[in-house]
Amino acid sequence: MNEQLSQMVPDPWRSLFHFLTMPLSWIPDMQHTLIGFVLSSAGGWLAGLYYLLLLFPVLLWIGAVWCTHLTLYTLPFRSGRIELLKMILLAWWDTAFAIWMYWVGLARFAMVVAGWLFTLGRLALKLGAEAMKQLVILPFKMTGQIAQSYFQPGVPWIAFLLLIFWCLLEATIFTYTLMPTVTEVLAGITGADASVMTGTILYFFLFLLIMGSFACIQVLADAMKNHEYRYLVQMLLVEIFVMIFEVMFLYRELVDAITPWIAQQTGEQFRLGIGFTLSLATFGWVGVRGMTWFLFGQYGTPPLLSFISRRPMYQTAAAEGTEPLPAPAPVWWRAPLDDFKREVGWLHDKAYELMEYLMLPVLHVAAALLNFAMILVTGKPVFSIPFKSLQEVVEARELLPAVRWETKKVPS
Repeated sequence: MNEQLSQMVPDPWRSLFHFLTMPLSWIPDMQHTLIGFVLSSAGGWLAGLYYLLLLFPVLLWIGAVWCTHLTLYTLPFRSGRIELLKMILLAWWDTAFAIWMYWVGLARFAMVVAGWLFTLGRLALKLGAEAMKQLVILPFKMTGQIAQSYFQPGVPWIAFLLLIFWCLLEATIFTYTLMPTVTEVLAGITGADASVMTGTILYFFLFLLIMGSFACIQVLADAMKNHEYRYLVQMLLVEIFVMIFEVMFLYRELVDAITPWIAQQTGEQFRLGIGFTLSLATFGWVGVRGMTWFLFGQYGTPPLLSFISRRPMYQTAAAEGTEPLPAPAPVWWRAPLDDFKREVGWLHDKAYELMEYLMLPVLHVAAALLNFAMILVTGKPVFSIPFKSLQEVVEARELLPAVRWETKKVPS
């Protein structure tokens, strides 16, 4: 490189050029050797390790050597030469310290990342173990919670669902027993076979009738409990009519279905008369209604009527003036949202801390190199190494305008 520059200098001045550039002539070769050692002396992972550990210190060394020699060239033209030499020596001290801080900073960054990975791995193991534990005890916990919540005051969902299921089941049985009779009656009226929708319409009709039967029992029970005697006789008559209707059209058909079996078992000697048939159907209705009413009907019918009428089952205690209204339950998504906000804030803080650990080693090298350049230009360094945080770098950056203002006051 020195030879190429010397070719550009006229012959009379070439000897003087060689004499003046003699202190700088060894720097390009040294620069080429160091860069070549870092960039082409290894491959694979070793090359990456060289780039990480040696590239920035080598660049700092090369820049410091260039700035130092160029500054020495300006000594005859500067005032305060002793102070300038002190600044150069201190800058070399900062250079060694910056290289050391670069390696220490990389080691600290690697240890912090390894510690984070270890902590996250341990946290993942704990969460996995806790998840397995919760998965094992989940059935027992759900059973306990369901039992605890069920025995607290509220809607008796089991009784309500059992009532709906029983109405559906009873409607299915009576649809099967009444289907031949209904088909025969419709065929006699219309003179044609019943349509496909006959069974569906009959099933829905019987389902409503059976639910109405439970509703009538509920109204009768409420009238007796509240001592509403003026409605009691009326409701008794209604219940009798309901019983007669169901016995005649539903349970009688069920008894007729088992009549051939009774005749077969008695050798055709005993045949049911109308009185015995209706009595047996009545006993069947009373027995079925009694068992279902005392098992789940008396608990499931009030929620059914409240659901149909869209009215509350019971008056609240606050409306009656006995107890205050309970405090509203907290919104279910509030706690997870607060946890998410805290986690996001923690991640931002840790990300800034990790960025600081990663940037400070490189900034130490860059600050040392910039100090050499500022000594060459202004005769004063800018940064005080080492940096404890990125805030110190920002504060030192604000000193640059003051340094430029002071350089203007220096007499030429």
